[in-house]
Amino acid sequence: MRYLPMWLALLWPLASLAAPLEVFVSVLPQATFVARVGEEHVKVSALTRPGQNHETFEPTPQQVADIARADLFIGIGMPFEQAWLPRLRAANPRMRVLDAREGIDLLPLDHHDHEGDPGHAGPVPTADEAGDPHLWTSPLLAARMSASIRDTLAELDPAHAEDYGRNQAEFAAELAALDQEIRLQLKDLPSRTFLVFHPAWGYFAQAYGLTQVPIEQGGKEPGARTLVTLIEQARRDQIRVVFIQPQSDPRFAEQIAHAINGQVIAIDPLAPDYVANLRAVARQIAAAGTPNP
Repeated sequence: MRYLPMWLALLWPLASLAAPLEVFVSVLPQATFVARVGEEHVKVSALTRPGQNHETFEPTPQQVADIARADLFIGIGMPFEQAWLPRLRAANPRMRVLDAREGIDLLPLDHHDHEGDPGHAGPVPTADEAGDPHLWTSPLLAARMSASIRDTLAELDPAHAEDYGRNQAEFAAELAALDQEIRLQLKDLPSRTFLVFHPAWGYFAQAYGLTQVPIEQGGKEPGARTLVTLIEQARRDQIRVVFIQPQSDPRFAEQIAHAINGQVIAIDPLAPDYVANLRAVARQIAAAGTPNP
């Protein structure tokens, strides 16, 4: 039996414990995807935190300093990325940058999703143009992004490529089951239109044949004429719920809810507990789309 020299035996455990990859992402759901694929081999941080407005967010000096040590940044097209990504690259030229939108057809941000009317939303933007960044609201798109994460982590850390592959396969299977569960839940929904303040659920609506009607347009509250049109549409479609994000000011949504004799319900596209949250959102939308007996 061969034995390692004493000095090598002492160093061997340290050599086998490689430091985890330092990964930064834009929003919390992305952090969940990275953590599920990378597990103990990654240390992942989201730039935006719970309660922050990701439309107006700017990284703190501490975050910029932390990114200077990162191995990987995964963007998804949030507004702050266009202004800040060149600075983050300059702070850490060796950092790998992955665009999670690569290979995915983007929706315009302020579109309505009409089943059977693919031309309604207008031209499909590319990843180089302003498009809807909320890709993660579709479980199947989340699975596609997790595959990109798997491949990138494996390139950066080939020693653990097998782990990344196994973890991603397990996560993708869970997402496929979630997709089927939601699809069945929403399949025969009587009302397929839902009213949201901020248009964050476009990919969810597209996946399940729903129509998202956003109140906010271009990041601004609607004018009086648009507001009247929205209220008339809500009454015509028997909509009784206005969905908002927990990060939003509810006062404007409450005015609309009062006008349609409805209520305001918060659903969070940024919750880190991705599977449980999307399951809860589907239940809320299903309840809102089912007329009261």
